[in-house]
Amino acid sequence: MSTLHCPSLYQYTRRITREVTVGNVGLGGSNPIRIQSMLTSDTLDTASCVKEALALADAGCEIIRLTAQTKVYAANLENIARELRAAGCQVPLVADIHFKPDAAMEAAKWVEKIRVNPGNFVDKKKFVERDYTDLEYEEEIEKIRKAFTPLVLFCKEHGRAMRLGANHGSLSDRILNRYGDTPDGMVESALEFARIARELDYHQLVFSMKSSNVKVMIQAYRLLVKRLAEEGLDWNYPIHLGVTEAGEGEDARIKSATGIGSLLADGIGDTLRVSLTEDPVYEIAPGFELAAPYQPGAAVSSEPLLSEPAAPFDPFVYTKRKADVITRAGVTLGWNEPVRVVLPKAACESLDAAEMKDFMPELAYEDAAAVEIDPRCAEDVAAVQEAPATLVTVKDGVDMPLPQAFRLLAALIPSRHSILLKDTLTPGAREALSAPMAGGVNMGSLLCDGVGNAVLVRRETDPAKAAYLAFNILQASGVRLSKTEYVSCPSCGRTHYNIQEAAARIRKATGHLKGVKIAIMGCIVNGPGEMSDADFGYVGGAPNKINLYVGHTPVEMNIPQEEAVEHLIDLIKSHGRWVDPA
Repeated sequence: MSTLHCPSLYQYTRRITREVTVGNVGLGGSNPIRIQSMLTSDTLDTASCVKEALALADAGCEIIRLTAQTKVYAANLENIARELRAAGCQVPLVADIHFKPDAAMEAAKWVEKIRVNPGNFVDKKKFVERDYTDLEYEEEIEKIRKAFTPLVLFCKEHGRAMRLGANHGSLSDRILNRYGDTPDGMVESALEFARIARELDYHQLVFSMKSSNVKVMIQAYRLLVKRLAEEGLDWNYPIHLGVTEAGEGEDARIKSATGIGSLLADGIGDTLRVSLTEDPVYEIAPGFELAAPYQPGAAVSSEPLLSEPAAPFDPFVYTKRKADVITRAGVTLGWNEPVRVVLPKAACESLDAAEMKDFMPELAYEDAAAVEIDPRCAEDVAAVQEAPATLVTVKDGVDMPLPQAFRLLAALIPSRHSILLKDTLTPGAREALSAPMAGGVNMGSLLCDGVGNAVLVRRETDPAKAAYLAFNILQASGVRLSKTEYVSCPSCGRTHYNIQEAAARIRKATGHLKGVKIAIMGCIVNGPGEMSDADFGYVGGAPNKINLYVGHTPVEMNIPQEEAVEHLIDLIKSHGRWVDPA
């Protein structure tokens, strides 16, 4: 068995898993990659939940999740399920559980699947730093076993599935103190619960490793798959993919495509959700779009290599590929230089630099003098082995999935050469993915692995849109910030205010603050944790009340929603991060 997370970085192979059934829907095995979403309505509002669920079902959603924050909310799942089934909707329901084992037990009576967050199912987060002895740590595991066992036994008896969904933003203090805020901690948090389930001979398990940081999300999922393989062949459980708190609009779609697409290219993923701060119906189409090239029967593979080179990057730790600094038309490229935006010369010349401002492309493709090679061609590769540092890219028309083609290029050429990434190897051809989604899958995923010194967008023919898209891909990948960065949760029944409206107001007020990162969270479940690398946080604390954070430290509490954006602006000003709009 490979010590990596997938059999090959250069040849697509879907990970082989056992099948887990969620109601009438199969996950993993030979089943299609399933598309999920989550209701935003209050779970006590039966009519709104039913209406929203029926709309999702009509859009093609295959699994629907609802929040069940207390036993009272969980009990109303009976009414929601009854009315949905009476309306002819058989889409399986999932109850999302945080903090409340009794809510999980109640919910399991009425839905086909329970989602448990290992970070807060038993543990109560206090952000306390302490050392745990081995004995103390085991005592904490025993607390988990005592609280978790009844749910496992009930699910086993009644045929319920369960997702062990670790979130980067809600790891327990115990995990944080031993493993830190790391992918290792996320994986171990889920495995602790899985070991208990397996002791009880329960195997209807699905795993997820979500984060708003795409690099962390990718690394955590890869590490999970590696760890599952090391545990044994029968640990081959299905995987649910998602980038949490991705936000809205093009930015969110690119961010989701980057994280989810990277893992799908590795053969990882049996079900997914594109989490958007929008009406959940809008999550379904991009979900199917991302999954389409990797569905059973889709042509994503190429001829296998006779021998495979070593991995050109560490799949579990981000390190930018080191390349010598070179200059092209006065623009520097290389390891410690920003990833550059390249467009064809005609596109560059059509743009007004004064209008484009920070989004002006930096280099014309014709001036880049990129050496185009087929990485499978020994003669092409040999031609650059002894050449001085230059810019290299994959030749158009190469019959390989694009991420795999550039991985192979990075593995075979000397590290002194810089790499120009492309979003397509067949310009002008009709392809399944839209330009933003293709950019995330084909370039964002590589950037998250440290591969790429320049990017070329050709799927978008409008020069201005292509330039904006290129910078958005760099932003989503976390390699270059050109504007305000937002972490925004998709909203659910736990949300205490209209998060879509608030996100729009915050963007309008702060969208000019280049490099400032603002988290917009519906509640405290993942809020403080996902805000750990944000500069400022805007979090629902009570109905129509907002708490403001600096990092994950609360500084203002229970601000009326109608006043909260102004308070946020004042907070940004007080920390010296405000500039007036131009």
